Amino acid sequence: MGLANTLTDRLIEVRDLSRSFGSHQAVRNVSFEVKRGEVLGFLGPNGAGKSTTMQMLTGNLAPTAGSVMINGIDMLAEPRRAKAMLGFLPELPPLNANLTVDEYLTFCARLHRIPVKMVNNAVTRVKGRCGLEAVSGRLLGNLSKGFQQRVGIAQAIIHNPAVVILDEPTVGLDPLQIREIRTLIKELGGDHSVILSTHILPEVLATCDRVQIMHQGELLLSDSIAAVNQQMRVSSHLLSFERAPATDALQALLGVVRVELLGDGQWRLHHAPDAPVSSWVAAAVAGSWGLTALVPERRTLEDLFVEIITQDHHLSEAA
Repeated sequence: MGLANTLTDRLIEVRDLSRSFGSHQAVRNVSFEVKRGEVLGFLGPNGAGKSTTMQMLTGNLAPTAGSVMINGIDMLAEPRRAKAMLGFLPELPPLNANLTVDEYLTFCARLHRIPVKMVNNAVTRVKGRCGLEAVSGRLLGNLSKGFQQRVGIAQAIIHNPAVVILDEPTVGLDPLQIREIRTLIKELGGDHSVILSTHILPEVLATCDRVQIMHQGELLLSDSIAAVNQQMRVSSHLLSFERAPATDALQALLGVVRVELLGDGQWRLHHAPDAPVSSWVAAAVAGSWGLTALVPERRTLEDLFVEIITQDHHLSEAA
């Protein structure tokens, strides 16, 4: 069943999803949605419950509680119909090194029950979309890692699924190959709901519309990339002086929230997002402080990721 038969714009709906292994609860009450046209970045440290969640989303693991809906179809109640709506690329693509690209994609098309008379068109379509025309007759075992990943994505979308789930699709690729795969993933987001599981934080900013962070089985962050960028706005500046002023003088500057002495005439000023930094320069000139450096600091996604995980770890210890 293709996208033309889609019933809802919420192609993935996860409600109160939990999974326990004996006394260990790997996933606890996770809920989220992914709409058509969205690329969701799924982040989490090792042991966060991310892989367990992915297995439940793809129907490879039954939840202890909660539900997964794929294009309006309940994964538990109708697993065959729900899985037909899914395309999946595991971290290690399921490739047969002894088949050519054409042979392998034809095999995948038949596995997905594409009618025989439509198989050639399906293979031609995904080869064009994934840039595989030039390697159609080559053995998969002789392809570069980048082309193998392209073939892996091609097998995931050959049946035109509503939802595409990609697990670490750029691991082991060179910078040029990574850029090409990122472009392909963004293009997929135009027609599908895409979940991108990755440990590469810049990849999320470059590719995704939304980001989720899991830790210890719980969803700690679920927000748009625009909102995350807002959180990463400049919120501190590094300043150096030839004649350092008193701490009170720096604390009195407009918009300054906190002053941090770094030594050797260098300070870090934490401030409100709209702090009038130009007024600091005027104050430095008026006070003859000998301002020699004024460098904005912007938090990275890695900073935000570590901050969220660390806060959750401290809260867990306190409990």
